[in-house]
Amino acid sequence: MKRKIVTSLLICTLALSGCGASGAPADTSDVSSETSTEGDVSDLDVIGDIEVDENLLTMEFTVPADYVEETSQEELDAIAQEHGYKSVTLNEDGSATYVMTKGQHKEMMDEMAESINTELAKMIGSEDYSTITDITANDDFTEFTVTTTSTEPSLNESFAVIIFYMYGGMYNIFNGTPVDNVHVDFVNADSGEIIGSSDSSETESTQQPAE
Repeated sequence: MKRKIVTSLLICTLALSGCGASGAPADTSDVSSETSTEGDVSDLDVIGDIEVDENLLTMEFTVPADYVEETSQEELDAIAQEHGYKSVTLNEDGSATYVMTKGQHKEMMDEMAESINTELAKMIGSEDYSTITDITANDDFTEFTVTTTSTEPSLNESFAVIIFYMYGGMYNIFNGTPVDNVHVDFVNADSGEIIGSSDSSETESTQQPAE
């Protein structure tokens, strides 16, 4: 289920921005740069690492092989040409290195944020999450607030934190700002009180009751 959620979101986002890849996590090849930004995603490494090289006018990042799947170099060249990217190179390990302007990268991140917010909106009041009345997140998707009519997080709501962890981790990996924690608060719709909290850095306890 987790893989299906991430794949669906990536297909939607990357199709809009022209990255045209989907799949599950894998390790990436190194991207050399004097000003590279890289790091581990700790418990969020379920969605892989994407290393981002920030130059003066361009962004260079490598997408893991499982996101690229069976895409050929010819298909990647077509993507680069269609969207005006400087290059998209298929690496020996199956990963793909994209080089684009910072403006193009910003557009990609804006579209990813829009896709995540769309998916969050679909969760509200859905069949699986009928008690959830609102879901909000900060700009980098490292903090989520889930408003619910429940007096304590239900089983489905508790499992939903994995989705929030994955969205937050994926966004920051593509942005070149990997994080070691995504925080989720559950708030009762009537009282406004926090009824539960969860942190991706503490996966041993997926759901911690509020004190």
